[in-house]
Amino acid sequence: MAKQVYIIHGYGASPANHWFPWLKEKLIADDNQVLVLHMPNSSDPKKEEWLETLANKIKNFDNNTYFVTHSLGSITLLNYLEQLDPLPSFGGFILVSGFCQPLSSLPSLNPFTVKKVNYKKIISATNSRAVISAKDDYIVPFQLSQNLSKQLDTSFYPVEKGGHFLEDDGFITFPLVYDILNNMMKTV
Repeated sequence: MAKQVYIIHGYGASPANHWFPWLKEKLIADDNQVLVLHMPNSSDPKKEEWLETLANKIKNFDNNTYFVTHSLGSITLLNYLEQLDPLPSFGGFILVSGFCQPLSSLPSLNPFTVKKVNYKKIISATNSRAVISAKDDYIVPFQLSQNLSKQLDTSFYPVEKGGHFLEDDGFITFPLVYDILNNMMKTV
């Protein structure tokens, strides 16, 4: 059964940036359906616009649906999942450099973190959850991703040196994400 994977980029990015095209190609080669969402106004993101984009673009929502998010895409996904009523069971997610608390370096993103996420609701919808963070992340402090992992009761993958996992940090491929996702998709 083919899996549907949605990749959600973060602040200042697009589907063509970083490791997203590489991951999409790898997953398509494995016969999965992949959509890298184009989030609007990524250099001046508005929470409502980003949530609306997810609502309009995410068509499949079942045990074969998976999400890979980066940075701001992570809290956007969590806000989106939480507002679904009921929240259907789904395959799983990987949050890369995710956060759920305000970032002192980017106060313009605070509206995304104002409302507390109902973690229990999200945990109950899927068994496959992972967070990846670099100890040297200079945008989202490692501790924030670690806190998010604890709140969501996920597997946690600390990376010694990865920065914010951007192209500028050397990330045009990201085998760790691919491997974790493949393991998730096999266990269903």
